[in-house]
Amino acid sequence: MFLKSQPALILASTSTYRRQLLERLGLVFTCEAPGVDETPHPGEPADVLVARLARAKARGVGERRDGWIIGSDQVAVLDGSASAAIMGKPASAAACVEQLLRCSGRTVSYLTAVAVLRRTDASPREFVDTTRVRFRRLDPATVGRYVEKERPLDCAGGFKSEGLGIALCESIDSCDPSALIGLPLIRLSQTLREVGFEIP
Repeated sequence: MFLKSQPALILASTSTYRRQLLERLGLVFTCEAPGVDETPHPGEPADVLVARLARAKARGVGERRDGWIIGSDQVAVLDGSASAAIMGKPASAAACVEQLLRCSGRTVSYLTAVAVLRRTDASPREFVDTTRVRFRRLDPATVGRYVEKERPLDCAGGFKSEGLGIALCESIDSCDPSALIGLPLIRLSQTLREVGFEIP
C-alpha cells in the first residue's frame, strides 16, 4: 500500500553523477551534503568501508532532516585485494595516471554501497553492489591522453565508464550498469518501492 502523502526524499550527496542518476527515476528529491569524514579506518576492508560511509552519510543528513535519506559511497579495489589496494578519487592528474597504469591488464572491483533510512524507521535498508572491470593493457601515452581529455579526477579509480573511459576496458561484469556510475538504480528502485515510493 503506497503512502498517501510521501515523506521527503533526500540524497545525502553533492555528487553530480548521483544526482543525475536519481533523476532518472522521476522522483522529487533534494540533495544535501552529508559532511562525513571518508578516511578509512586502519585495516578496514573495502566492503566494510563503503557500507559504513553510506550509512554515515544517510544518518548524518537524517539527524538534521526528516524523510527517507539515501546515502551512498564507492571505492575501487585492485584485483579484489585487501584494504591496501583500495583506490579512491585521485584528485590530481598525476595520481589519476598512476592509478590507471596500476589497473593495466588487471581486474578492478568497484564496490558501491547504498543505505536508505528514516529517523522514524528502526531498520535501515542497506546493500553493496560489486561491478568488475577488466582493463586492457594500457601505456603511459594512452592513459595520459585519456586523463587530459576526460579529467576523471573526482571518480573512484579514476575513470568514467559512461564516457571516454569505456575505451580503456576489456570487459565489464555487472548486474546494474548504473552502479559503476555511482548509484545502483535497479536495487535502489526496489528499495524505494518497499518504503512507499511509486516507481515508475
